[in-house]
Amino acid sequence: MSSSLMTSSGFKFVFPIILLGLAISGMNSIIQMTKSNWGIAANLPYILLGCALLLCYSFKQGRESMVCLSMLVAYFIIQQRLQVPLTSGTALIELTMLATLLPISFLAVFLFSKDGANSKAMFVYVLMLAIFLLWSYITLRFHIKGRFEDWTNGILFIIPSISKLPFILVLYCLGIVGFLGILVLRTNKIIHAMTYSAMALASTTFIFFDVQYISSTMFTLAGLLMIVYSTSASHHLAFTDSLTLIPSRRALDLDFKDMDGKYTIAMLDVDHFKNFNDTYGHDTGDNVLKLVATLLMKTRGGAKAYRFGGEEFTILFKGKYSEDCLKELAEVHKSIANYKMVLRDSASRPDDNKQGQLNRGHGAKRRSVSITVSIGVADSRDASDPEEVLSLADEALYQAKDSGRNCIKCFRNEFRSRAS
Repeated sequence: MSSSLMTSSGFKFVFPIILLGLAISGMNSIIQMTKSNWGIAANLPYILLGCALLLCYSFKQGRESMVCLSMLVAYFIIQQRLQVPLTSGTALIELTMLATLLPISFLAVFLFSKDGANSKAMFVYVLMLAIFLLWSYITLRFHIKGRFEDWTNGILFIIPSISKLPFILVLYCLGIVGFLGILVLRTNKIIHAMTYSAMALASTTFIFFDVQYISSTMFTLAGLLMIVYSTSASHHLAFTDSLTLIPSRRALDLDFKDMDGKYTIAMLDVDHFKNFNDTYGHDTGDNVLKLVATLLMKTRGGAKAYRFGGEEFTILFKGKYSEDCLKELAEVHKSIANYKMVLRDSASRPDDNKQGQLNRGHGAKRRSVSITVSIGVADSRDASDPEEVLSLADEALYQAKDSGRNCIKCFRNEFRSRAS
């Protein structure tokens, strides 16, 4: 299975559903295995969710670690309080409160910043969970006095053929699962995928709570998914350039290890990039790099773009020689040259962001600049090793610079394209 498929939003949306389907279809076998190995099965969610929590926290994935913590607390409550028939004591109302508060704890993680792993944020989140537990304790004490005897009447009615949980709570859980699923499809962020998966598996536990060993099965799957997502996020950080959000040089080095046969490498450099930084500031320089990266990602012909470092980029074409790639390179070369990058006049921009938004498009000073790039190309006929081919492409890039920039040079056959 390709990495691009596994990191796609569609895969993150469908994969938990596939796991659920497989678990439900094989539930009889799971029950038999769990009976035979209950000591391990009961503690496996603790181990997996605990490992996921440590991974997330060590990788500075603060909000993700909060999700793992909530799942750990929920599983602990299920094991300590709800391993009894739902008709006995306060079991059903405890399950109802857990099914109500756990989704709230998931949604609460979005109140924290992306880097929510600092001690203050975690303390606030732990304090919130403690308040939930205290509120639940007070509510149960109030119930024991007899004021919740008819709590399943009215809006909290139950449809036994669907779930032992109040029907409105079933809709509530499914609604939040759907909401988080939409976020996954729209944003493709790890935090959304993690909360969506956790919510889907926890909701399955709550809705079908009378199924034997449902909690250990679903929370084990949740722990596995948390570890997968945490590892995936750390891999993304390691092999993605933080500024341009395209693959980094480390990703290029990794791809080189499996490179053989026919391929072409193009080295690209932004012309006079230092002048952009000196004239317009580093923020504008960063915007130039982001723009170039965005346009490079649109290169056709099966190309893959990387940020090599500084203002240099690399484009890799697998299964093609240089003459097969010149059309695509000429197209992206021209698209960059023809793009008019609008510059903001920071001196005339109000300090207040809201006022700046109101002034936008109403007489504000706006000017644009053009960006050009030089490209050097080499292919696997020029050298046997990818690093050597890269070096030759870099040599061709310097030839392009020496020829006046804003052009394409091939190491084997010179090709020149001036942007109109």
